[in-house]
Amino acid sequence: MASPPSRTSSAQTARSAPYNHDNPSDPPDFGTGGTVSLRWGDFLFQTSSVAAAASILVVLAALFVLLVVDSRESLVRYGIAFATSSVWDNVKEQFGALPYIYGTLVTSAVALVLAGPIAVGAALYVAEYAPAWIRTPVSFTIELLAAIPSIIYGLWGFFVLTPVMRTTVEPALQRIFGPIPVVGILFQGAPIGKDLLTGGVILAIMIVPTIMAISREVILAVPPAQREGMLALGATRWESLRHAVLPYARAGIAGAAILGLARALGETMAVTMVIGNSSRAITGSLFTPGYTMASAIANQFTEADTAIYFSAIVEVALVLLLVSIAVNIVARLLVWQIGRGDPAALGGVLV
Repeated sequence: MASPPSRTSSAQTARSAPYNHDNPSDPPDFGTGGTVSLRWGDFLFQTSSVAAAASILVVLAALFVLLVVDSRESLVRYGIAFATSSVWDNVKEQFGALPYIYGTLVTSAVALVLAGPIAVGAALYVAEYAPAWIRTPVSFTIELLAAIPSIIYGLWGFFVLTPVMRTTVEPALQRIFGPIPVVGILFQGAPIGKDLLTGGVILAIMIVPTIMAISREVILAVPPAQREGMLALGATRWESLRHAVLPYARAGIAGAAILGLARALGETMAVTMVIGNSSRAITGSLFTPGYTMASAIANQFTEADTAIYFSAIVEVALVLLLVSIAVNIVARLLVWQIGRGDPAALGGVLV
């Protein structure tokens, strides 16, 4: 008596259709009897994924080419001196973007220094210490803060933060740190409220929700066995976080900091409203009014009434793109070293 056909025979036949594993991009063959191989789904998914990934590179390349073409006149006339000169005179047609580069890097560094510890500490509290009933409201509030438009932050900074910085925060910093050698240089000058420090503070407030939200998710993704193992050995709650949770999550936390830094580098409106936009002097003081590259573009783009002036503004945008790429490459290398557990890369963060 013949045995009945297996229910899985048709599926096995379809799975046995020829497929080129050496070159997965080749379309799959047809199975016996004209049945289309199930590998078509893999092929279509891989093709669409490759196209989506390639589109990012295409957009970046197109953006770079557009900036190079529109800034060609400035590139030819000024060359590398454009990034090393501090003169910006549209009447004499002399342009140098060094003060803008300096302002961008300083405000972004201040923002990262201020926002990093606060965001990670808050993420640890929400993920590890906060009662269950408070976690959801706090998490929702964090995500809401990350979605607020930058112009709202800028208006708040202009009407609220700037007066507080001018009358309270900056004079206090000057009294406390001013007499200290080397450190006091950062707090020299008259506190006016609209300066590099205020620009860095507003950026820090803007990137805290981003860093905190991502860090929280990374910390929550740490396997419970990591914590339980340390606690079983008699470690305290802080010791388990220090030796088990943070080392496991450090690469993700560093990645969150990179995303925050990327937003700080390119932020425009909020910084434009509080940074001063009145001086191109490069000093060591954070009380100096200045520009970032983004704020310089926003302030002067509509005033570019000559071809060379417009070309110089576009070259500032090109320099901003290159600086952002360079900073992110360095940051990615740092994350890679941290992920490998390189002690030199950790630099004592987990002390």
